[in-house]
Formats: sequence, structure tokens, C-alpha cells
Amino acid sequence: MKSTVTVRNYRSSDCEKVAELFYETVHTVNAENYTAEQLFAWAKDERQLQTRKNDFIKQHTLIAEIDGNIVGFGSMTDAGCLDLLYIHKDFQRKGLATKLCDELERGFSVVVTHASVTAKPFFEKRGYSVMTGQTVERSGVKLKNYKMQKILANDF
Repeated sequence: MKSTVTVRNYRSSDCEKVAELFYETVHTVNAENYTAEQLFAWAKDERQLQTRKNDFIKQHTLIAEIDGNIVGFGSMTDAGCLDLLYIHKDFQRKGLATKLCDELERGFSVVVTHASVTAKPFFEKRGYSVMTGQTVERSGVKLKNYKMQKILANDF
């Protein structure tokens, strides 16, 4: 039996599970492209993302669930910045990130994101182009990412 993916709006009660998913995803999915020191600077512990719970409420944040379990999330600012997009390590390459992005991008003519080295190919396949490579600093550790942009059709 195939499980159905449900996409819904974020609720405050999701914060702890979203923070756990963020931490686990950073430390597994991105491990091929970043050092252990960089991964810990990016995601120190499972509580780190909980400090951003107000951002989740202010931004348009969506949750992807399968059988009632959170397997991914994404958020978009009012200005069209795709801020966060994380899919559980066991659910990569199953269309969840695409489904979240399709919903989050709706209504924007231009979307910008800051993509990790790991996520860059996904965004390129979605029509994003690299504006610039950049180095960001987290807890004194430098990480490479890419500022990317996508021009969307005005279909809103």
C-alpha cells in the first residue's frame, strides 16, 4: 500500500519535530559536502532551530507528512526568499521537496534562496540559476553556499 503525502500549514506544536528533522538532515544528507566541524556549526544540536519558531509562524511554512509523521518542511518569507527546505534522510528523492517548493513558490514572480552545496543541483533542476557563490560564517566556521534565483511566470 502506497502512503499518501499530505502538505499542510505549520503549527506551533510541530516545532520540536521540525527541529529534530533539521538536525538529522543536516548531519546525514549534507555530510558528503561539508566537514563535521561545518555540520556542527550549521546545526549544533536539535534545540537550535527551536529558537526560530517565531520565523516559522511569520513565514509561510509548510509541513510534509506521511501517515501523520513529519517527513519534510519548507518556509518562504513574504519577500520571496525560500528560507528553509529540509526533507528527512529516508525520504530524499521521492518528490517531497518538489511538492513543497511548488506550493511555496506559488504567487511569486521571483524567488531567491541560499542553497547548500548539496541542494544546489536540486534547485538548478527547478530552474534556479546561481547569482553568486558565497561563504557564510556560523559559530566562527565558514560554509560555502549559493545565492540562487528563479524567475517564475506571473500565473497568480
